Amino acid sequence: MRQSVFSSLAARVVGARFVDLLAGSGAYGLEAFSRGAAGGTFVESNARAAACLRRNIGAVSRSLRKAGDELNAVEADALSLPTGVGAPPDLVFVDPPYDLIAEVAPILFAKWSEALPPDWGGLIVFEMPGEQELAPPGWACIKRLGRGVRQPSVACFARGG
Repeated sequence: MRQSVFSSLAARVVGARFVDLLAGSGAYGLEAFSRGAAGGTFVESNARAAACLRRNIGAVSRSLRKAGDELNAVEADALSLPTGVGAPPDLVFVDPPYDLIAEVAPILFAKWSEALPPDWGGLIVFEMPGEQELAPPGWACIKRLGRGVRQPSVACFARGG
């Protein structure tokens, strides 16, 4: 699925700044970085997962022969993290545990609606089960990859709708 996501994002990734929320191992952000993203921030609340994430950042940075200074791992709750600090990211990756989607999606979309400028041209890339639908107010799903029942799918949301 991740391969399809990044193939469809293609040129949007090169030079982009990202935020990887509920990052876990950091797979989305690290893939973006390996495909030319300028850098970004990973947010993970679980201390063990955050430690693994930091190791993964180091390993990927070394393999790309980069210092890794472009990447930042924050051990914090994605739902309480301030979003309005610094320049807005170009891409926001959200890969929550599937059983938490109904709880976290409305909060995250509301936070980013407030934090991002009205003319923001980026995307929120949200992984969820294929049978699940999201229709956050003020957002339009412009692309959906995968829809099989109990299969991962990814929806790309832009401002509007």
